[in-house]
Amino acid sequence: MKIEIITPDSKVYSGDIQSVTVPGRKGSFQVLKDHAPIISTLDAGTVTLADEQGTVQHFEITGGLIEVKKNRIILLADAVRQS
Repeated sequence: MKIEIITPDSKVYSGDIQSVTVPGRKGSFQVLKDHAPIISTLDAGTVTLADEQGTVQHFEITGGLIEVKKNRIILLADAVRQS
């Protein structure tokens, strides 16, 4: 899967991943390969990425949106801090 994490100011992350866990408005959820198409709002919290080598990265967001479609993920965040 490909993901882009974008803020109004810059592209924070772009790359291939195995999975991503995000803080949805009604609870966190995980996106894996071949996930059904979805658009969801996000609350403040931690976004956790596992890249293709299994390396895990964490990003703190203040809220935003996520779109998943055909193994391509776009995460639009209000603000991001890598932790």
